[in-house]
Amino acid sequence: MCYDLSLTTTIQRVADCFLEIKQDIATELDASSLVHVEGNALSPYPIVYRGQDDWQLHMNIMEWGIIQYNAKRDLEWKLKEGGTDQQWIYKEFAKKLAALRVSMLNCRCDRIWGNRNSYWFKIRDRRCLIPVDGIFEHRAIEGWKNKIPYLVKMRHEGTFFLPGMYSVVDLPDLATGVTKKYATFSLITRPANELMQKINNFGPNRGRMPLFLPFDRAMRWLDKTLPEKRYKDLLNYEIPSEELDYVPVYSIRGEWKRKDGLPPTTPYEWPGLPPLGQMEPKMPYKASEDLAQDSPAVRIKPLSRPTAPTVRFSGRIRP
Repeated sequence: MCYDLSLTTTIQRVADCFLEIKQDIATELDASSLVHVEGNALSPYPIVYRGQDDWQLHMNIMEWGIIQYNAKRDLEWKLKEGGTDQQWIYKEFAKKLAALRVSMLNCRCDRIWGNRNSYWFKIRDRRCLIPVDGIFEHRAIEGWKNKIPYLVKMRHEGTFFLPGMYSVVDLPDLATGVTKKYATFSLITRPANELMQKINNFGPNRGRMPLFLPFDRAMRWLDKTLPEKRYKDLLNYEIPSEELDYVPVYSIRGEWKRKDGLPPTTPYEWPGLPPLGQMEPKMPYKASEDLAQDSPAVRIKPLSRPTAPTVRFSGRIRP
């Protein structure tokens, strides 16, 4: 799967990749906040998409982790049935909404057309592109306590674009109760190629990777109309291993983040790090757990910490 992104170029240079694009970003993003973006934080991120009303290309800030259309209906039902303590209801709803969003950070490519009752099929025409300079993926090594993060890039692209899906939902602001539009996105994944199988080699979602598309294919993802056959051809594209570059980096999460002041994308030499494919972990797990991390839940599940939507929808770099 993919839960960590990196964008080091400027928003303007991303926009320059397109002949005509409307920048709807109302607030400045701190550039340092995009060097490492964690999906579990439901982070704001610049997204390129085609508007449903004017069919023009737009770039706007969206939050990672899809909010489904029925979220508003669920909240209204809880308010109707939950009594007079609306603040408590909003707080509990925020917790459960965050749990659902974390489960929808990624969308498996086979679930878009494979299940026509799924939410992914319903929003199949809400396609977007996620600009990145690289993604982080963790590798497990037999006998090592900690996983080793790798920065993975496309070899012949500077900034590249990962395909995703997006959703726009009207919801009351969970602090004020005023209805706002929230735009959220999910990143599409597919079975990993030979290289990525050796990096993403543990856990219930091992053997997955983002849908890496060369620039020309990525642009087709935003075509105004995308027939089913061409749609599936893009989803089925597997980037050759030799088209990806990878380097180990220092720990990117928790208290073990690097303390030398260098950015998290800086390569790091881990003493005794074995080559890919060696010292593979022995981590048996139940096959049913394959669905755990990115399965679009029908009902909202509880979460231990509250997280509410915070960003308001206002809406290739060649080497």
